[in-house]
Amino acid sequence: MFRITSQLNLCGEKITDAEMLEKTYSTFHANNVVLQTQYREKGFQKYSELISCLLVAVQNNELLMKNHELRPTGSAPFPEVNVSLHNGQELKETHHANRSVRGRGRGRGRGRGCGYGYGRGGRFKNSHSYKKWD
Repeated sequence: MFRITSQLNLCGEKITDAEMLEKTYSTFHANNVVLQTQYREKGFQKYSELISCLLVAVQNNELLMKNHELRPTGSAPFPEVNVSLHNGQELKETHHANRSVRGRGRGRGRGRGCGYGYGRGGRFKNSHSYKKWD
């Protein structure tokens, strides 16, 4: 584009930004008609603005393709965040509860000693309904 416009300028032919924009839009492939109209609707006034936008789009597309080559769609799932492998077996992080070993603290069970029976005064609704022995 620059070579052609430079030659036309040498011949005395003035080329406007609007003409260069229109020529660039017309060079879009037939499969990209929607993309062409999207760029038209952005309302670029200068050819340099359109070219800088197109260059950024090309760079983004190259980055997407590079990422796709590294991990193609559906090839392997992403590794779980809270799981690590140790000798080929999955281990949970240390701060997660181990269900086979009793944890510390009050817990969440509904047995005795958890506020539902004998352990913590669960049999009495309020302190006025019973006398405390001295």
